[in-house]
Amino acid sequence: MDLTGKRIVVTGAAGGIGLALAKAALDAGAEHAVLVDIDERRVQQAAEGIGERAAAVSGDVADRAVLKRAFDAAGQVDGFFANAGIGTGSGLGDDDAWEATMHVNIDAHIAAAQLLIPQWVDRGAGLWVTTASAAGVLTQIGDAPYAVSKAAAVALAEWLSVTYGDRGIQVHCLCPMGVNTNLLNAGLDSDAQSVNVVAAAGAILEPEDVAKEVMAAIAGNHFMVLPHPEVAEFRRRKVADADRWLAGMRRLQAAVPGA
Repeated sequence: MDLTGKRIVVTGAAGGIGLALAKAALDAGAEHAVLVDIDERRVQQAAEGIGERAAAVSGDVADRAVLKRAFDAAGQVDGFFANAGIGTGSGLGDDDAWEATMHVNIDAHIAAAQLLIPQWVDRGAGLWVTTASAAGVLTQIGDAPYAVSKAAAVALAEWLSVTYGDRGIQVHCLCPMGVNTNLLNAGLDSDAQSVNVVAAAGAILEPEDVAKEVMAAIAGNHFMVLPHPEVAEFRRRKVADADRWLAGMRRLQAAVPGA
């Protein structure tokens, strides 16, 4: 897909990967970007920093009313970046952790897809980009709600591609390891094992570098976006020998400290 003249909506766009994606899409020729985030002050500042080609909508990204406001602000939505995400670092987690994580990391994707996909099918064109995580194709030591919700996000993106990929809807799934974002840094500050594992597993990339990878995938129509190339090898090992891979993950869990 050529982004020239397209109008996009990006969730979790007050900073980090979301804001980098919005800026990269605009640099690639997109006409307008609507930034959506729960943090009203930061998302307004982010949009103001971009200028007249961006607008801000604040609120819960899984709330259909918020999504509709964002879509109305965009006018015709040509592309949607389902980027908002949270983690708890809470091990098995309690009911509140599961509800909050699933709400943001997968329920919001489902709500947006239900609103957008029928329009795109009628139009014969649309762009969907999921920000999942390497946790979605591997797992996440120390954070069950995050691991499960991100696996669900990958599964939904795969299903959308299978179902609509031949009907003009282009789907991509971003699965990085560590990226220099507030989500990662807050976990490092708290010494959460889930984030310590990520930091130990590979390089910490900048959001702008990740966004470049996504733009390249859009231009080349490649579904899986792996800014950390080693994830492809980890995934291959997981599929080739699950028992060996699980044993290796247990060794990694034992070796990495965390609260």
